[in-house]
Amino acid sequence: MKTHRVLWFGAFGLLLAALPLAAHHSFAAEYDANKPVTLKGKITQVEWINPHSWVHLEVTGEDGKVVNWSAETAPPNTLYRQGWRRNSLKEGDEVIIEGFAAKDASHTITARSVQTPDGKRLLAGSPSDGIPQKSEK
Repeated sequence: MKTHRVLWFGAFGLLLAALPLAAHHSFAAEYDANKPVTLKGKITQVEWINPHSWVHLEVTGEDGKVVNWSAETAPPNTLYRQGWRRNSLKEGDEVIIEGFAAKDASHTITARSVQTPDGKRLLAGSPSDGIPQKSEK
């Protein structure tokens, strides 16, 4: 009976541990690989949070109107392993972000890379996030 109880609690624990994975979304579910976007703007906020970090920026369009955009990036741990640090981007920095537009036509992209004010290019996605890889032609 004791073994049965241990196995039951073990299985229940594994089920609970897997729940966050079920909530994760795929690239194709939210973003359009046929709509690449390049944004140049001023950072208003950086959120180092799980499951994805976010970079928020103000982008001034050709018409002079300012639009607030949100760029989804990889989780903090992945960004750190790709060379990011908490001070890599700061509010007020002018950056260029390359990525793909959200399917819902919101001002949201999934970021592939971020170019910092000093010209350094930081990768912003993870190799397994489903973002189409650049072809080297």
